Amino acid sequence: MLRLMLKSKIHGATITDANLAYEGSVTIDQEFMEAVGIIPYEQVMISNINNGERFETYAIPGERGKGGVCLNGPAARKGVTGDRIVIFCYSYYDEKEIFTYKPKIIKLGPKNKRID
Repeated sequence: MLRLMLKSKIHGATITDANLAYEGSVTIDQEFMEAVGIIPYEQVMISNINNGERFETYAIPGERGKGGVCLNGPAARKGVTGDRIVIFCYSYYDEKEIFTYKPKIIKLGPKNKRID
């Protein structure tokens, strides 16, 4: 049996931009994506701490080291610059993996600086 479990989490990211004209997705600083093992075009869930919105989209890499997190396309209606969010990514694990795997988690503070 496979179980859907948390694989990756970026906690406390601050939205730095919103681009309604873009086709869709969330742009995330490439360093953050690599730190938690999210690859380009992988599905992610976003929970907005400020307004309670929760939605799914896919991740695309942003400029490395700039701390950018940009909601694109329709997702830009789910949050505004300055809102704090949590980005989750899930994966399926079998019974042998489930008790030994550990999700990759980073925490961000002001200006999207890592605090973990």
